[in-house]
Amino acid sequence: MSSPTPSAADSAGSSVREALVAEALAADAALAAAEARRTRAYAALGQYGLTRATEHRSSVRASDMAMREIASEVAAVARLSDRTVQTHIGRALQLVDDYPAVVDAWEAGALTRAHVRIVLDAGAALPEERRPEFDTLAVGLAAQLSPGRLRSRLAALAEKLNPTTLTERHQRGRETRCVRVVPGVDGMSDLIATLPTVLAVGIYDRLTLQSRAVIDARTVGGPDPQVDRTTAEPVQGQGATASAVDERTTDQLRADILADLLLAAAPVADPTRSGDGPGVLGEIRARVQVVVPALTMLRPGDENLDPAELVGHGPIDAETARGIAESTTIPWDRVVTHPVTGAVLFTDTYQRSSAIDRHLRARDRRCRWPGCAVPAVRCEVDHTVDWALGGTTRVDNLAHLCQRHHSQKQFTRWKVRQRAGGILEWTSPSGRVYADEPLPYAPAVRFLPDDPSPPDDEAAPF
Repeated sequence: MSSPTPSAADSAGSSVREALVAEALAADAALAAAEARRTRAYAALGQYGLTRATEHRSSVRASDMAMREIASEVAAVARLSDRTVQTHIGRALQLVDDYPAVVDAWEAGALTRAHVRIVLDAGAALPEERRPEFDTLAVGLAAQLSPGRLRSRLAALAEKLNPTTLTERHQRGRETRCVRVVPGVDGMSDLIATLPTVLAVGIYDRLTLQSRAVIDARTVGGPDPQVDRTTAEPVQGQGATASAVDERTTDQLRADILADLLLAAAPVADPTRSGDGPGVLGEIRARVQVVVPALTMLRPGDENLDPAELVGHGPIDAETARGIAESTTIPWDRVVTHPVTGAVLFTDTYQRSSAIDRHLRARDRRCRWPGCAVPAVRCEVDHTVDWALGGTTRVDNLAHLCQRHHSQKQFTRWKVRQRAGGILEWTSPSGRVYADEPLPYAPAVRFLPDDPSPPDDEAAPF
């Protein structure tokens, strides 16, 4: 039997396909080389910062501030978070110092960023003296395997090279436990808790059993199927709508129960408890800063024109904002803004409190370091010109800074001055200047006359 002879059209199509594949592979190799070059550049920045720190003061704090200073320089130019840049610098230093063979292969286009990340993660638990051997072996494996298959192979390799037991490493791993928020879309976010596996699995199992108990209760004791469902009592709880029947899924119930437990329950491990009496931890409530435009409350159908905002995170839906407004016992601050520019003109409240703090929270809404989004309610009020140097306690010499950037202002060579309108002008150690302006409130209605100047006999509204 003879094989069919390929036609001219088949040969031409094969040539085009091969050319496209070659172009894609060449682009991948160029991207890998650029990423490796970027890693070397970030590592050089980090080494420069560490060298400067040791030249002046050899302390952990001096090294950290030196790294923050250089990271902020890059972040301000690139419009990135300085925390993100500092993380990139730290990772780059580790790659260049501990895994030179991996970086060389990456630069040659033999590895992708996914391969490099897996090598870095797998080798994280190894002591420094074992990393050169791991680096050599990892390159050989990574060049032959996909990232998905490489992960398990490198985990086994790292386990063989590690001189400490898994139990010992778990004790160190417990020190990394944390909780973080990853912003999502449509007013949603991921709340991620890094915990010992046994606790994480136990929490998930308990939430699952509790959600099933809710489902069983509504199945057994719910309304008679022949009864008009519109007369049933609405279900209460996080995430439940004002419908007649609780139709939440298991996933939704797990999320709602978790929110209820975290926001309302008193922790068992409360060092302030005395005897059988409750401690103070159970009385602590969540703090958020929410901006709700008045017209959004009155006309929820137009919420996209001027949405409510969870400061530091972005827009939230009008229903959630209205629920917060109706349930909170804390007095709301009224913020009067300019109808065209959105600048804060004044603030007031129906209960007496600090006028300066109200004004600053309304004006700043977030940390005033360029690019930082930490909400003002979690920040410190800083004197732009230090009180010890003659600075006054006035709104034109005060601004919110998160703890990280407050200390960075104090202990690095970054300089700041406050201009009219609450604009903070930051000058980097290399002389670059960045202006951070208060985020204006979006005017819901803008009337712009043909001639913006008012008649002589008519005063301007503001």
